[in-house]
Amino acid sequence: MTKSEFIEQFHHLRVPHVEPDFPLSKSGRPAAVLIPLVDYGNELQVILTERAHHLKHHPGQISFPGGAVEASDKNLFNTALREAEEEIGLPPTNVEVIGMLPSYRTVSGYSIAPVVGFIDPNYTPCIDVNEVESAFEVPLAHLLNRKNHLVHTTHRRNRAFPIYFIPWQDKMIWGATAALIRNLSHHIHP
Repeated sequence: MTKSEFIEQFHHLRVPHVEPDFPLSKSGRPAAVLIPLVDYGNELQVILTERAHHLKHHPGQISFPGGAVEASDKNLFNTALREAEEEIGLPPTNVEVIGMLPSYRTVSGYSIAPVVGFIDPNYTPCIDVNEVESAFEVPLAHLLNRKNHLVHTTHRRNRAFPIYFIPWQDKMIWGATAALIRNLSHHIHP
């Protein structure tokens, strides 16, 4: 899929299917992530990070660059761009933001806004080792192909909830990150 094909599918008027998220009893703590798409001309790749192994919450988990909204953030776009710069050294000027997917609520109490943007292929990650173990790319085509998505159902408060998994090489993308990818897949390929 090329950049122009992606944009054509992303900016449509239909209402896509959205995966069920965790029903919070109050508003979730606002957060934002960047879904960074690297444009190689004939192919798009997605930058993902492996969280540092020493972190208290979600050590080693695969995620998008992102985090909680801070008082200095003007909006959710600024949050996603600030976090990407802090975590992987991605300057906001190197991101062409094209939009946002619907927010996704997590069991940990966050309401995550997924911001989608294109990254210049000449960008080289400069990771913050306090937050990130590594950064790597995955072909967008692999992530969007729902045949690569595994679904496990769990129960919480007498309700069934799906947990998504997307294997990639020696890594397992799962949880909120996989659910956000799945929502992007529904958005691009209804």
